[in-house]
Amino acid sequence: MNAARELLNASRKTLRERIVQGHPVDPRELEGYAYRGISLGLPKFAEKLTWKTFQKTFYREPKTGRLLGWNVRLEQDGIDAPSRPRLKNGAPHTEWNYEVIEPRGVALPRGFDRGLIIDYSRGPGNLPLDPIRFSKDPLVALEAGSSDCLIGVTYLAFGRFTLETPTYFVLEREAKIDYIPPSIHADKRK
Repeated sequence: MNAARELLNASRKTLRERIVQGHPVDPRELEGYAYRGISLGLPKFAEKLTWKTFQKTFYREPKTGRLLGWNVRLEQDGIDAPSRPRLKNGAPHTEWNYEVIEPRGVALPRGFDRGLIIDYSRGPGNLPLDPIRFSKDPLVALEAGSSDCLIGVTYLAFGRFTLETPTYFVLEREAKIDYIPPSIHADKRK
């Protein structure tokens, strides 16, 4: 994770600049892959309450053509350790499903319009009252023409009003998806 290493101790200002100056991402390049993520910019106590490493996935739903995904909780073995999903009922612990969309028609903080948007409000199987529905993550490539390493940040959207959070992350392509949670095909919003 060379790109992640370079950003591990970067200031929030630098991380934001990397997003604003980032490069577009072709959604087709993400399809079928799990990306290893590292949280950036959070205080140590916040990382201990959440996670330092995780996975984000990108799955093209065959029936609708939507690019969907979910977060996979990992055992916190360190940033150099291989990804090892936490298990829940014998399967990888997944949560916070999302849809990946273009940034058109979505409330965005200034400068966050270069890449794709992970939109948790569109995540299949998410409960209607789950606060995660207000979260969105812009995703941009760190290198032009490459979807191997991405950077993102979480912001909250309340109608047209947006609020940036200090929750930055870097994602590096890790492996083909080998598990699709049942929740990705269950839409609890109906």
